[in-house]
Amino acid sequence: MSNKIQKLPDSELDIMLVLWKHRPPMSRLEIEQIVNEKKALAPTTILSLLTRLEKKNYVSVTKQGKMNLYTPLISQEEYQSSESRNILEKLYGNSLKKFVTSLYHGKKMDEASIQELDRFLRNLEEESER
Repeated sequence: MSNKIQKLPDSELDIMLVLWKHRPPMSRLEIEQIVNEKKALAPTTILSLLTRLEKKNYVSVTKQGKMNLYTPLISQEEYQSSESRNILEKLYGNSLKKFVTSLYHGKKMDEASIQELDRFLRNLEEESER
């Protein structure tokens, strides 16, 4: 996998979320059953999405009889880290303060979240002083 992790369209990300949440390897049918709990997708659509993810090196495919089994090649943590950096850089000019301000003014942060963030930042500061 290259150093630059490519942003996934929502439909492909939905497939990856299933693979990350459940124990891989998974068959297309297993993935389809879970995806279809939230939105109905045709088996051919899911197969197309899995094929795209394979071409992008997000999943590996192994044959078991007539069935293909899919395993993620990138972890959810790696993807989240890359996406977080991209969003922070592109939308907030690498300013964590601007990002948090946006969340606060958008009413996406309550008092408990602010206190949790404060504790987290204090812990980071303490760790960096050691």
